[in-house]
Amino acid sequence: MMVSTGSTSDGTDSTSDGTGSPSNPPGWTHAYSGKVRDLYVPAGQDLATAPRILVVASDRVSAFDHVLEPGIPGKGALLTRLSTWWFSRLGVANHLREPDESTPSIPADMRERAMLVANLDMFPIEAVVRGYLTGSGWLEYQNTLSVCGVALPAGLHDGDKLPAPLYTPAWKAPLGEHDENISFERTVELVGTDDAAAIRDLSLEIFATASAIAADHGVILADTKFEFGRDRETGHMCLADEVLTSDSSRYWDAGDYAAGNRGLSFDKQIVRDWLSAHWNKQGTPPPLPADIVAQTAARYAELIDRLIR
Repeated sequence: MMVSTGSTSDGTDSTSDGTGSPSNPPGWTHAYSGKVRDLYVPAGQDLATAPRILVVASDRVSAFDHVLEPGIPGKGALLTRLSTWWFSRLGVANHLREPDESTPSIPADMRERAMLVANLDMFPIEAVVRGYLTGSGWLEYQNTLSVCGVALPAGLHDGDKLPAPLYTPAWKAPLGEHDENISFERTVELVGTDDAAAIRDLSLEIFATASAIAADHGVILADTKFEFGRDRETGHMCLADEVLTSDSSRYWDAGDYAAGNRGLSFDKQIVRDWLSAHWNKQGTPPPLPADIVAQTAARYAELIDRLIR
């Protein structure tokens, strides 16, 4: 089952870019919404038991646990296109499904932003893999010479490539709470020895495959997170949710990195940086200026152009 914020439709009309309140398009019922995605089930079904779910990526953008205004034009379509591109290249079982005779037609204004997926029993783990020392990992390393409890050599710098990719799982907290970094041993307690090992090994394998593909396009995959679930029909573990998008991953330009310009990522870092400079993280975030929206949209689009060509 896909994770969401648990908010439900208020019955108002949706907008073509997915920034409005979701409604019920013909043949579908809005089930839940996350910060940036909306979930639908075929009319007459519910999220707990529906065999198939329609996952629709919106143009909403979030940072620091807040949904911001305005959205990023075209973001939902770009992230959906990138996810489906990666799913087709990774060589592992995933949650994408083809429509059958019982599947309602996908509305035209959602088609580029939608994925029809199996309703999986999701594991409560975010499988984070880090290939480079940056972000929250760099902040922790400066104090402890470790990342998520994994000891690292002294003398590393922000943006350095790690000696080997690190698997640093997180527990997917209940709605309204923050995810929590956990040890591998804790994942064993949560899902059992075999599944914990399979999630770890598959995550590292996918990261290696994706890193090599990105490198062929002059792009560095610095870190990412995966989610997995079990197919209710086959019992197989499947890669789920979005995968290797600008929202779930940190990508850098290899040429910029080689020239010493570290941290110029193809994602919403522009938004985070602007908010950090103009908001104290109290109350409602200010609206994003038009130039920040345009710059962010351009970075999302540039990654697509670099990878899919």
